[in-house]
Amino acid sequence: MSKFSAFRRKSFLVGPLLILLLVFVAGCSGSKNDQGQNKDANQTVNQGTNQSKVADQPAEGGTFTYGRPASVNSLDLHNQITSNNAFAIDKVFEPLISFNSKGEIVDWLAKSHTVSTDGLTYTFVLRDGLKFSNGTEVTAEDAVFSLQRHLDVGGPLAIAAQVASLKAQDAATLVITLKEPYTPFISELSNFSNGIIPNNFGGVSEEEFFKNPVGTGPFVVETWDKAGDLTFTKNPNYWQEGKPYIDKLVYKLIEDDSQAINQLKAGEVDAIESVALGNANEIKQGADTTVVTNGSWVTEQLFFNTLDEHFSDVHVRRALALAIDREGLTNALTFGYAQVANSLLPPAIPYNTNDSIKALGFDTTAAKEELAKSSFPSGFSTKLLIASGNSARAQEAQIIQAAAKSIGINIEIESIELASFRERFFAYDFSAMINSGQADSPEANSILAFQTDPEGFSKSYWTHYTNDEVTKLLYEGQKTLDGTERGDIYAKLQQTLADEVPYIPLYYPDILKGVRSNIDGIVVLPNGSIRFEDVHIKND
Repeated sequence: MSKFSAFRRKSFLVGPLLILLLVFVAGCSGSKNDQGQNKDANQTVNQGTNQSKVADQPAEGGTFTYGRPASVNSLDLHNQITSNNAFAIDKVFEPLISFNSKGEIVDWLAKSHTVSTDGLTYTFVLRDGLKFSNGTEVTAEDAVFSLQRHLDVGGPLAIAAQVASLKAQDAATLVITLKEPYTPFISELSNFSNGIIPNNFGGVSEEEFFKNPVGTGPFVVETWDKAGDLTFTKNPNYWQEGKPYIDKLVYKLIEDDSQAINQLKAGEVDAIESVALGNANEIKQGADTTVVTNGSWVTEQLFFNTLDEHFSDVHVRRALALAIDREGLTNALTFGYAQVANSLLPPAIPYNTNDSIKALGFDTTAAKEELAKSSFPSGFSTKLLIASGNSARAQEAQIIQAAAKSIGINIEIESIELASFRERFFAYDFSAMINSGQADSPEANSILAFQTDPEGFSKSYWTHYTNDEVTKLLYEGQKTLDGTERGDIYAKLQQTLADEVPYIPLYYPDILKGVRSNIDGIVVLPNGSIRFEDVHIKND
């Protein structure tokens, strides 16, 4: 989801589907070589700056208040995509497989998994003693129901693999059989949308269940204002012994990033989700605040609606790509907390070609020459859509506006509040807009499918970009088991995107969370979420 945080694109396909948005350091699918990342959730995974300092004896109790730029309006895990909802859903529901702060695949509700050598049969064994928050036992039948419901619903992060059968072999063993190999399957099972819910919604209606959800996650919903705050209480039956340490977790709505920083400094919140890169050092140097970071599965981008009169012309898109000084923009706005982007896939994602791709570099003369080849050689006027309340995005838009003007393109910046931005975005009602693309699982396909599949849920991330060769390469990559061959396929795909620029990758931002100094144990994941079960408030 922005990281205009409330909408980080997650990637998915409906033929090929991917979730925001995010990708991984782990491999792809596999058998025992699977993504090779068959680690256990109990291993230590939070070292480095992606975790705030952990005390020897974690303090227990207290209420942790987390400032967020958008409210939670749905907890239906199979029908959501935006981070404002996703990062609440993953506190209540958990998948069989997850990933750690390094982006490595780890067993989660499953204590083990194996994949057949032909890549068709996946077997998962549940952890011993797993319970839902209401105290009922978790069984393989619950997993079958959960995944079948996801298959039936589809949704923005639909399961793209061609599933032949889901079977509870016994109370603790789930067997999934595919019709054909699908290399990203294990990684995509780590998506929040593949969380486990009780069989038949625990005996209540679907509507009632998602108002008062029951899951295996560390927290349980206590009070919920869909236009305001959300309060969780700790799950007394959580499977990680002794966790969570805090008694309550409050998601507090703070729509403006400046207000969020002020409330953090004043101690009105314990942490904030969205930190503009330009404000990071201010928070880091504060007397009572710090910044917790991690590398991300995110690419900040300028998106074009390729059905638009002007941006349907590849020469116009290429001209703008040549006119924008991406390195200068990155240096001016990110203060060392980002890397210049040349390709769509962030460096933390397998098969990234940022160092080898032939991207369009900053060249105003070449930009003017490219525009001269278009249907609008004398330039034109257009609009650039952004969400308000994000100072970094506003500055970004101004830099792009100035670059466009230098080659004869006049851009009017349309800054509208977040909810309206989402409505316009989902309705394809824009000419150009700034947002970020993000993977939600550790797989290259996660972003590529979401941003290049014209038949997928988002129609190539709402750009309507269509290229038959790109689509062919996308599907080949999903079925190719050999890593080298897969890398070659994705290199060709990324080069085509760099040549045709349906979107311009600008930079890869770090994930930044502003945190009060008396908070320990914050583990930031590369998709931007936080494992709050590890958080504790230091005693004075």
